[in-house]
Amino acid sequence: MKVSDVIVNCLENEGVEYVFGIVGKETLDLADSLSKSKKIHFVNVRHEQGAAFMALLFQ
Repeated sequence: MKVSDVIVNCLENEGVEYVFGIVGKETLDLADSLSKSKKIHFVNVRHEQGAAFMALLFQ
């Protein structure tokens, strides 16, 4: 089990349904772990400010 798997498990336990972000080499493991989750939907965005705005709308 990787650290990113533990992070995803913690997010699932907290009831997180959506994660917004940009996939890159720094976040590849986290994106991989999120893709295996059946409870969390990862939304790939083009800009970090757009991700923050979307997260505010889904509170």
